Amino acid sequence: MAIIFQRIIPAKQILKRILPSSPVSVNVPKGHVPVYVGETQKKRFVIPISYLKHPSFQNLLSQAEEEFGFDHPLGVLTIPCTEDTFIDLTCSLNCS
Repeated sequence: MAIIFQRIIPAKQILKRILPSSPVSVNVPKGHVPVYVGETQKKRFVIPISYLKHPSFQNLLSQAEEEFGFDHPLGVLTIPCTEDTFIDLTCSLNCS
């Protein structure tokens, strides 16, 4: 449990740094966060904030931190994986 809790804090730090200044957050429903996904071309997804605490999603956040740090090129959370991988993950989280 402690590992998951330690990983939630960086996710909250990312959100605090990105969302208040981002104009894209205007069109995001309450309780959701916009993310850009893709290796070369980025596609925008809006996901529930609850996904951020899931261990599988935490792995993606770690990859994003390694690649981009807290300075994301698009001004919002960017996840460096294929769209198919991201969609598979979010579908499995939605079903659980």
